[in-house]
Amino acid sequence: MSPRKALIAALTAALLAGPGVAQAATPQAAPTPARERAAAATITWSLVRASNPTADQRSAYDSITKAMNAAVARYNNLSDLGKTITVRYEPGVPTADGSTNGTIRFGSNRSYMNERTALHEISHTLGVGLSGGWSRLGGSGTWTGGQATALVKQYDGSGAKISTGGGHFWPYGLNYDNEWSGTAADRHVHIVAAMVRDGL
Repeated sequence: MSPRKALIAALTAALLAGPGVAQAATPQAAPTPARERAAAATITWSLVRASNPTADQRSAYDSITKAMNAAVARYNNLSDLGKTITVRYEPGVPTADGSTNGTIRFGSNRSYMNERTALHEISHTLGVGLSGGWSRLGGSGTWTGGQATALVKQYDGSGAKISTGGGHFWPYGLNYDNEWSGTAADRHVHIVAAMVRDGL
């Protein structure tokens, strides 16, 4: 037996044994494969481009593409949410904005062309701050949906809550760059997915 196969066999035996579990000497039936998460949907996006872009537009397209690719990959890796998003570069937009019709617009300020902003705006396309469910579950200033509330308590302790206002939520709403971290970004996606399950 090769060293690699021996290592795999030893690891398999250790995993099957588990702490304090006796194993029968007779061969066991193959374990049922772990249930894989079947993605119910996928977030996809496209960028509307000028047919003959200026240098400013080309630069913006590059930055927006990098931000959106990272944000969509994070949403698709950590959730089963679905949305078809159309992204536009519109220099007159002060920062960026997202609509439930699936449109995200980035203005000319390059400091907003980052993954944090893209994640935040994707959440608006999914209903954060804009849907009837948002008004019903977040209109009081505190999110009242059970799944997202349980999740923030898991993250931050039994006294934690999700505050809402001005079409945004916190913590983990990624409303400003100073809220950014990889952990906060992952939690943002999980909380938005839980809000959708709550009825967002």
